[in-house]
Parts: sequence; C-alpha cells; structure tokens
Amino acid sequence: MNASLHIEQLHLAYATPQGPHSVVRDFALDVPAGHIASLLGPSGCGKTSVLRAIAGFEPVVSGSIRLGEALLSGPGIHLPPERRRVGMMFQEYGLFPHLTAAQNVAFGLRRLDRAAQSARVQELLAVVGLAQSGAKFPHELSGGQQQRIALARALAPSPALLLLDEPFSNLDAATRERLTVEVRDILRAAGQTAVLVTHHAAEAEAMADQICVMTPVH
Repeated sequence: MNASLHIEQLHLAYATPQGPHSVVRDFALDVPAGHIASLLGPSGCGKTSVLRAIAGFEPVVSGSIRLGEALLSGPGIHLPPERRRVGMMFQEYGLFPHLTAAQNVAFGLRRLDRAAQSARVQELLAVVGLAQSGAKFPHELSGGQQQRIALARALAPSPALLLLDEPFSNLDAATRERLTVEVRDILRAAGQTAVLVTHHAAEAEAMADQICVMTPVH
C-alpha cells in the first residue's frame, strides 16, 4: 500500500577533517499518498542526500522522516533500508546483464512462489509496455526500454514509496522527454507515491504534482 511521506526539520551532515559539514539543514517535505514530488536544484544542493536519507543509506543529524505511520529516521531511530518499504531507481539502470528482462523484474520477488512471481512479472511487463520483451537480455533493449524494465523491477515488490534519482539523465533529449511522460502516467495509474530528484525544471514540471526547489547550504 502506498503511503504519505513526512519530513520535518531534517539536518544532514558529513564528517570532514575540519568537523561536520552540513549539506541539508531545516528541510521539510510533505507528499500525500499517491502523489509525485520532485526535488529540483543544482548539483551540490543536497537532493541526492535527502533521497539517500529517506532510503536509509544516510543517518540524520536531527529531524524526522515518516512514511505513513512508520518513523523511519529520528532521534535514536534509524530503520535499516530493507525494512523501509522504499524502492529506488538510479541514474544507472543497474540491470543484471546475464538475466532476461523478466528475470530482472522478478529479482525482488524471491519470497513469492514461482506462479505468483510469474504473474506479477507479466503484469508489470504489460504495465510498462514490454509484455513481449520478457525473454530479451538488457543488451537487446534500447536505453528507454532498459529504463522501463528498471521501473518494473522497482515496482515489483509494491513499495510504499518509490525514489527516482535522476533516472533519465543518461538518455538523449527526445527519449528523456517521452519517457518522463510515460513513467509519470505509469506511476499515477498505480497510485504510487514517489519522489524524483532532477536538475531539469521541465522534467520536474512534467512529472511532479509538487516541486521542492533546493539551494546549497551556505
């Protein structure tokens, strides 16, 4: 089940020889269940750091991150990534080259029996418009098709929240523009709560219900 995301007074910092270096300070975000939010800003403003904190890859200095009723991060609380019900899509597709498209989608479904896995994989291949491509290997697919397989794989375990870290940056402009709309429509049809990181204003405007503009911490 998709869930709302609530971030309050988030402070993120990295250790340096000179002491802690703040990359995000007093950050807040509310994303209703089923909505798509975008973090928009230049490189170095902390967009990906926020995404990594939501996923559980980065501890928080202070503030809180909630997904529905679950407290993911807060004072003395750090739920491990595998317990957060959060899916991720990265800049790199991360498909396994030795697995077919269908096997890539099924990778996160190992807890299901074979029949349930097959049904879910076929459902998602159809959702992303690649129902006839399940037997193909990644090198046999175009960049846009690989990205749609990566999306299907991220959606397969039914995450409560999907995080997208500049997922279209490796595509040419025409493919990026087309795929932005396609992915948005797929996420909205699924009622999927999602957060997109991008430095392209047009991409954020085309895809998101709400846009959070970030600037570097000074």
